[in-house]
Amino acid sequence: MPNVVVVGTQWGDEGKGKIVDLLTEQARVVVRYQGGNNAGHTLVVGGQKFIFHLIPSGILHPGTMCCIGNGVVLDPEVFLQEIDRLEARGIAVGAHNLRLSERTQVIMPYHRRLDLARERAKGDGKIGTTGRGIGPCYEDKVGRRGIRMADLVDEGAFRAKLAEVLPEKNFILEKLLGDQPFTAEEILTPYLEMGRRLKPLVANVSVMLAQAMQDGHNLLFEGAQGTHLDIDHGTYPYVTSSNPVAGGACTGAGIGPGALHRVLGIVKAYTTRVGGGPFPTECLDKIGDHLVECGVEFGSTTGRRRRCGWLDLVVVREAVRLNGLTGMAVTKLDVLSTLNPVKLCVAYEVDGRRRDTMPATLPELTRCRAVFEELPGWPEDLRGARRLEDLPANCRNYLKRVEELAGVPIQIVSVGPGREESIVLKNPFA
Repeated sequence: MPNVVVVGTQWGDEGKGKIVDLLTEQARVVVRYQGGNNAGHTLVVGGQKFIFHLIPSGILHPGTMCCIGNGVVLDPEVFLQEIDRLEARGIAVGAHNLRLSERTQVIMPYHRRLDLARERAKGDGKIGTTGRGIGPCYEDKVGRRGIRMADLVDEGAFRAKLAEVLPEKNFILEKLLGDQPFTAEEILTPYLEMGRRLKPLVANVSVMLAQAMQDGHNLLFEGAQGTHLDIDHGTYPYVTSSNPVAGGACTGAGIGPGALHRVLGIVKAYTTRVGGGPFPTECLDKIGDHLVECGVEFGSTTGRRRRCGWLDLVVVREAVRLNGLTGMAVTKLDVLSTLNPVKLCVAYEVDGRRRDTMPATLPELTRCRAVFEELPGWPEDLRGARRLEDLPANCRNYLKRVEELAGVPIQIVSVGPGREESIVLKNPFA
């Protein structure tokens, strides 16, 4: 049975949550493989709005097992709040439908405080981090001083690890960044209690996934953020601290590359990004305002207004190559209705030369200017469309041109926020 990886092709916020929710009906297991609660998925199901930061949206489907992989950094307080909110809405959550890798790194209070203090210290040069402690937690993971879920649920191990690392964190907070230090007790008391609540969910997720595949079940892997926020391949240093690309599913979930059969890239019909960093197609005019207002472009996690611009096919083509995309899902196509013309960025111009790929260096990327191709727009409302033939001719031509420029077939088109407001041209699991 095929397994599918869902990845963002831009700078995140492409609408991955809705597509994952749509595909979950055909997957026995849904796995989140990287990132933390610096990401958010907003879903509309049966007229109800759900916002997820850590728990896979598959939790809304009875009979689906949701897993948090070892590549995730997890804030236990946020995680438990999500569980409590779901249960308050009548959705049962427990070991029968949610498991947490014993190797998942734990975000500690000092990670959040370090994150915010460093951003303040950078002033105008700040990255635009969410301040959730994601980067500092990944630093500790790589520095071999992180605290994992296996430690959190073992009181003796947790006390020993905290005693080892806290003096260093307090020194940095107090002496270097001028912030408040922590006492061990103010961390131990709440975190040991959270560890007790989480212990029934902790498991060897890698082994669980191997067994599920052996039993013939489909697996669906979802990353957070998008390709161009990847720590290695994104617009460094304006990136996240992990690998959202499809290859990250292997290391972040504990599976081999041969287990990844299909890679579906989510492409928002225009481009957005949050925080700093170069953005060649950004619209700082009424077009940008239209995209923000009609697309409700405010972060699920931070509430920040997203920067908006025309669809950048240079960005998408990079994602096609880096992820090995086998198909695309185009989201928020309905937001482009009434705009005329609609534009596609087909290349960049930098220092008088045309280039079809993204530069690696920030100074060169900052100098890039978008080369646009214009297509006729459409005035029709798309939200009632359920077949490709229901879309206006100009809209279909737009999709065809996106397909041609990206070199990958479009398999799903989203024409509204609701689960049912989707056109499935080809099932990625087929």
